[in-house]
Amino acid sequence: MRSLPPFVFARVRRSTPAAALAAGLAAAFALPAAAASGVSVELNRLEARDTTCRVSLVVANPGDKALDSLKLDLVFFDKDGVISRRLAVEAGPVRAAKTSVKLFEASDTPCDGVSRVLLNDVTACGGEQDCLALVTTTSRVKGVEFSK
Repeated sequence: MRSLPPFVFARVRRSTPAAALAAGLAAAFALPAAAASGVSVELNRLEARDTTCRVSLVVANPGDKALDSLKLDLVFFDKDGVISRRLAVEAGPVRAAKTSVKLFEASDTPCDGVSRVLLNDVTACGGEQDCLALVTTTSRVKGVEFSK
């Protein structure tokens, strides 16, 4: 985390509006460090395999902290917006400063019938407190939304 130069705090009293401004500046400098500690999960591909749909996720962890576990609760919706499948998957371990691909099978789920995948919850993420807030989602699959 970057710190503010000492002169920013040299003449600031705690009871002045300048103290609030200095605190806000300090928080702003901390935001990039916090954002870099998140994990992105991208829905990259849905591949039909008999009666199953193979799901390819790209998991990127740009931070310097590895996660022993990343348990995702995924919900699949059909073209009418009706839940067609719920799938709990373990996407961990997730190494620090690493991008990896995770493959999962969604049985009895036709890939061409999927319109949306919801990251319903992240039930474990290696000891972090708010696992769902740690993860961001994106989709590269045409016509399929991936959100939380």
